Amino acid sequence: MQLQLGLPVDGSTLIESVQSADWGAVCYDLLGVILNNIYEGRIEMSWLRDTFSEPRNDSTEVKRIRYARAYILKMIRGYLMPDLSRNIVHLRWLLKLIDFR
Repeated sequence: MQLQLGLPVDGSTLIESVQSADWGAVCYDLLGVILNNIYEGRIEMSWLRDTFSEPRNDSTEVKRIRYARAYILKMIRGYLMPDLSRNIVHLRWLLKLIDFR
């Protein structure tokens, strides 16, 4: 993996499936909203667009971080992993954005 993708391989291993995550809790913790329409860990891109408008200049740091997470999810889905047949993104990518400062 390290040679192919340049990813570090030292550290703890993944021993639990990402499919077992409580995606509603993940959304609430990292995006600050509860979403009822989560399909096997995937959410609709239109929900991201409708829920996260660009923050105002006087918005809190928490709101800006949540907006940045949603924006990065849109970037991942739209540019890095395009799938034109479906308008959804998997929330597993949100787990990578827990602390990106």
